[in-house]
Amino acid sequence: MKRKRFLVFVVLVGIILPITLIASSGTHTVKVDFPPALSSYNDGHLTNIGAILLHRIQQEPLNLLVTLFFFGAIIHTFMAGKFQKIAHHLQEKHDENLKRKKQDVQYSGDVIEEVSFLSQLFHFFGDIEVVFGLWVLPVFWSIAYFYDLHASISYFSSINYTEPMFVVVIMTLAAARPIARLAEQSLKTVSKIGRGSPASLWFTILTVGPLLGSFITEPAAMTISALILAKEFYARGPSNRFAYATIGLLFVNISVGGTLTHFAAPPVLMIAGKWNWDLAFMFFSFGWKAILGILIANTIYFLIFRREFAQLKDLKESKGSNLLIKWDMREDNVPASVTLVHVLFLIWTVYFAHYPPLFIAGFLCFLGFVDATGHHQNRTNLKPALLVGFFLSGLVIHGGLQKWWIAPILGSLSEIPLMLGSTILTAFNDNAAITYLSSLVPNLSDSMKYAVVAGAVTGGGLTVIANAPNPAGLSILQKFFPKGFSPLGLLLGALIPTIIMGCAFMML
Repeated sequence: MKRKRFLVFVVLVGIILPITLIASSGTHTVKVDFPPALSSYNDGHLTNIGAILLHRIQQEPLNLLVTLFFFGAIIHTFMAGKFQKIAHHLQEKHDENLKRKKQDVQYSGDVIEEVSFLSQLFHFFGDIEVVFGLWVLPVFWSIAYFYDLHASISYFSSINYTEPMFVVVIMTLAAARPIARLAEQSLKTVSKIGRGSPASLWFTILTVGPLLGSFITEPAAMTISALILAKEFYARGPSNRFAYATIGLLFVNISVGGTLTHFAAPPVLMIAGKWNWDLAFMFFSFGWKAILGILIANTIYFLIFRREFAQLKDLKESKGSNLLIKWDMREDNVPASVTLVHVLFLIWTVYFAHYPPLFIAGFLCFLGFVDATGHHQNRTNLKPALLVGFFLSGLVIHGGLQKWWIAPILGSLSEIPLMLGSTILTAFNDNAAITYLSSLVPNLSDSMKYAVVAGAVTGGGLTVIANAPNPAGLSILQKFFPKGFSPLGLLLGALIPTIIMGCAFMML
């Protein structure tokens, strides 16, 4: 009971105190739009990047504060595993104390709390999908304090949340049993070229799956590829090194696999219309290089880990099978008519990806159809998709406040440094945000436009936040990392494919 009262107290303080501070800060209540437009800094006469950033901080000190919150969120993601370990330790300690209390014959009969509040709190802090959403809270109240509540509400309302909403819908559609079964059977058919062995299926998923992202969108391709990898690879108990290498390879391949077309990958969508990049341009400038890079990276990882394929356990013997969702284990067929309707819902959602009223209306119809055909479906679990949507919403909120330092850095680089800088910056921000900010930089040559986009898609697998579909893949696969998912492990796993992709785009 004391802990419950403490929780209520914390919630009340967390709500009332910021409002009280804002209401009492009369000297700060100036109605100003935040963040300022880049043109409002009037720093065109400055050439040194350090001088530009210092000038912008002096003009608007809140720039520095919200950027510190952003980097705090990034550091938090790297500490997520430690929070999870603390949560497990606290729960084990709580369980031991609970067992002793229940065995105590002198126990007074008071209500025993079965769950440790502190354990659940640390578990919450250790969930990567909620990190950026949590760090949005100090951003909201900081803007409200330095200006007023209206300014904060105005900024949060100005954000375009179409992509997070789309990812929630497309993840749920792509994870439905009929679509997952269709994709699995299709990839198994392709893998028969290599006699349908585990290695052949692994290679097929990591090649064909990412390339589908150029047509059905990257989030859908990520969801389908991750679901099948979960059953055919991760559930069979690969080594920790092999597991991180595979997820790193998947994330990089998905990031570059969407560059065959101009309408599917978010970082390309941000600039294709403005720069007049059409289907032919994308395929001949990026697409064939991406295909070649994916094949080379997959082949190298196959050769490195070829002996480990024989050590993968049978699905029935592996403990990992307990982590699979129901459609993985059911073998009964889905009627072709039901599958066709699911495909039509998928096509509708992809076609109207930029029109939330239309794809959300389609999603509601989809939920009704799933309920009507429940005997061919599995239970629709919205939690993973909603968490990913929450993650992406937090990311775009933070990303919109980083223009003040990213834009001048990109504008100060020549071609090769620009590609490398774009790759590195992508690891700390969504690659779509990087390409969007590059479109704001005046007088970019065609070669520099190519360099910034090539760098953005190349670096899309280095971190969870580097590419919008990555959180979707992580939400499906992170449960197969029993010691907690490590961002450093992902970085190391994605490093070789990232270098290969960078060389492919830079040298070919």
